[in-house]
Amino acid sequence: MARVSADTSDAELVYSLRAGQQEALRILYERYSGLVYTLALKILNQPGEAEDLTQEVFLNFWQQEKFDPDRAALSTYLSVMTRSRAINKLESRSSRQRSLQRLQQNKVLGESTPPTPLEQASLTEQEETLRQALSQLADNQRKILEMNFYQGISQAEIAQQLGMPLGTVKTNARKGLIKLRELLGDAVG
Repeated sequence: MARVSADTSDAELVYSLRAGQQEALRILYERYSGLVYTLALKILNQPGEAEDLTQEVFLNFWQQEKFDPDRAALSTYLSVMTRSRAINKLESRSSRQRSLQRLQQNKVLGESTPPTPLEQASLTEQEETLRQALSQLADNQRKILEMNFYQGISQAEIAQQLGMPLGTVKTNARKGLIKLRELLGDAVG
């Protein structure tokens, strides 16, 4: 197996990486992480999220092996992957903000107009369904989601309070939400 170096072509580095040479990934990361980070930052406008996305893109590139160096330039492939994932993150962020706004609106409306007995029964039933679903999550996922949604604590603050890396908090939150979605289905609006 030929030794890779900083002047090795992208195609050779990709083939070397697939042959098990981890050094090839380091060289590709050094070569293209600036491009990926800059694009992610331009779209997300948050340095922490851009850093996380940069690592996610390279991890996915390493694990998936979908790229064919004979068909496209690596810079193009990484740019398209970064753009797609960054837009997905923006949409997810927007969806979370809409959900929080709906919750806040419901809270404000609830304060000005007391719910009817039927609405109260429905809310109580939804809360119980949510509590049961939360109890089925792993402890760390449940704790992170409760801190985030019930106490309004940001993921960065949760990471600091729990002494966990921010990426771990984000991963646990994402896995917890996916599991909740599976458990709840259409049960809660």
